[in-house]
Amino acid sequence: MQQNAKIYRTKLGDKDIIIETGKLAGQAGGAVTIRQGDSLIFSAATMGGVREGLDFFPLTVDYEERMYAGGRIPGSFFRREGRPRGEAVLTARMADRPIRPLFPDGMRNEVQVMLMSFSADTENPLDILAINGASAALMISDIPWAGPIGAVRIGYLNDELIVNPTFSEMEESKLDLIVAGTKEAIAMVEAGADEVSEEVMVQALELAHKSIQPIIELQEQMAREIGKEKREVERVVTETSLIDQVHAAIKDRMLEILNKPYTKENLYGGISELKDAIIDEMTAGKVDELSESELKSLKKEVGNAFEEAEKTIIRERILNERKRPDGRTPDQIRDIWCEINISPRAHGSGLFTRGETQVLTLATLGTPRDAKELDNLIPTEQKKRYMHHYNFPPFCTGETGRIYTSRREIGHGMLAERALEPMLPAEKDFPYTLRLVSEVMSSNGSSSMASTCGSTLALMDTGVPIKRPVSGVAMGMVKENENYVILTDILGMEDHLGDLDFKVTGTTEGITALQMDIKIGGITTEIMSEALEQARHARLHILDIMLQTIDKPRADIKDHAPRIEIIKVPVEKIGAVIGKGGETIRDIQEETGTRIEIEDDGTIFISSTTGEGYKAARERIERLTEEVEVGRIYTGKVVRTTDFGAFVEILPGTDGLVHISQLDTSHVKSVTDVVNVGDEITVMVTNVDNQGRVRLSRQALLEGWTLEEAQAQDSGGKKSSGGGNRGRRR
Repeated sequence: MQQNAKIYRTKLGDKDIIIETGKLAGQAGGAVTIRQGDSLIFSAATMGGVREGLDFFPLTVDYEERMYAGGRIPGSFFRREGRPRGEAVLTARMADRPIRPLFPDGMRNEVQVMLMSFSADTENPLDILAINGASAALMISDIPWAGPIGAVRIGYLNDELIVNPTFSEMEESKLDLIVAGTKEAIAMVEAGADEVSEEVMVQALELAHKSIQPIIELQEQMAREIGKEKREVERVVTETSLIDQVHAAIKDRMLEILNKPYTKENLYGGISELKDAIIDEMTAGKVDELSESELKSLKKEVGNAFEEAEKTIIRERILNERKRPDGRTPDQIRDIWCEINISPRAHGSGLFTRGETQVLTLATLGTPRDAKELDNLIPTEQKKRYMHHYNFPPFCTGETGRIYTSRREIGHGMLAERALEPMLPAEKDFPYTLRLVSEVMSSNGSSSMASTCGSTLALMDTGVPIKRPVSGVAMGMVKENENYVILTDILGMEDHLGDLDFKVTGTTEGITALQMDIKIGGITTEIMSEALEQARHARLHILDIMLQTIDKPRADIKDHAPRIEIIKVPVEKIGAVIGKGGETIRDIQEETGTRIEIEDDGTIFISSTTGEGYKAARERIERLTEEVEVGRIYTGKVVRTTDFGAFVEILPGTDGLVHISQLDTSHVKSVTDVVNVGDEITVMVTNVDNQGRVRLSRQALLEGWTLEEAQAQDSGGKKSSGGGNRGRRR
């Protein structure tokens, strides 16, 4: 081991965590590896200089999922890792959200946290290691930061909460809860659940916060023993005196705007006009005294002071008067209206409008072949049959801009996906691949929850037999000391100015997803319980309104949606369906206009946009795979004649022997006196021996014999073996 390498150990739940530093990346601000089992994450945190002209903190957190960690070569054309997949983006976001608020206010130095997978076993997830690794690297670095944080996953299996579960345990868990927090409080929550109650969720949050304490204490020890001295950084901080001056100048005018009947133009437009007016008023006398750059800087400072004063005035009004910026009470939900079947050709569509937030979700049904092939380090996920995509175009906020898929859009789409996934039918009951796309038409507060609601409508409009409909709501909070107000259905402004962003989705039976970011030092369990209960009442109210538009899934999918028929054939008969070089299956698809997919276990999916197509394909496949049944009557074609009888193909690829004694009601001198190759005759199956050879009788039908009579009459003919491959599949 290198002389300057240091190893630290602790436990997360009942599993060992090993953090090592000093061996790798000596020029980074801080670098560690963190290990659980054979899963290993590398983390490096580095700070650059100040980026001039920025009015935000330039922090980037990247998680690079390397396929070599699992001993695999990437499946892309270039055999190289490309753009991060959705789950990798979500891991980066989960690391970013709890660490970002702990940097100094006004900091403008560029900071980058790089996370890389070095090793991935099949039991220990990497995402929790990544969050803890980011914190540890920052703690020992020269970057000013008010950490540490710790992170843990909580599962719920057999009615018991599990700390730091493995992949195999998570397969059966009803809860996938990721919590990050400081020593004092929870800072970030991300959860998917299968209708877990609010009470269980609160217990899980309490257990999570208790469980992260050892890893927080370990990082504090690392900082004391090997942490670098923190660098001094420039901070852009508005003077308190200027904020007070602006506050006094705008308070009455701000309250006048807030007391007007709410419209977006009255509120946002009025505040924007007031800001411009105050900047002009407070800089008008400085035009002749200051240079152009100094005047520009002063205007920016006044603008920043205005935003601080605005925040104080609005928060005080909420806390003291229980009045929100748009005039609502704390638990009041904006007006909601819904509609379905917006698109004539989409397989399903749902429009959900709540106040000025509006989302249109469109659903598409595909075949199993359309499922997304996953190339990742998660052993339990190989294919994805349900995909939810979320788009947030600039026009939805009345702006212009570049169109691209941001991390935020990926995260919001995955939140809605997680919310709905537990309610989807099993693949064996509904064998479709589903893609939902939520298009944000207008946004002013929690379009991700509107996406969840719109998607529930779209699924029911499509005819997907979901277990129960799902609704969602975004909650907020304003808190000063012991005084706090929990807000239901928050506006974008309340999200920005508040202390809590809390999104909850669920059914009448429980929670299906939860996402929470806390911007203050902490909240108590009592406040968490109160927020969850207020959210439950809100989402059930929203659900009642949604169900007035459509109260259950359509009984059948729409005519232009693909129909999928599932049949099961013996594994040994798969070859008969495929045919030589795939010839048979290609012919069936071309002739019936269907798409046929065969699984290794003999499950066959037949999809078609026309009812007749899949019926015809099913009949063809059933004939190809049908087992010969003794006593059944078949009409077949003579494929070969011999001195002792005729071979008749009674099923595709399967023929049987009609002995010469069974060809007619009287003695037959020569087989060709009765039948020739190419003739069609109707016969009864009298026997199938243990080698699969089939005996047929034409005489039995001509005489009207029962099966037993036919078998008795044919007993003499069985003595002639006849040779060849009679009765076997050709």
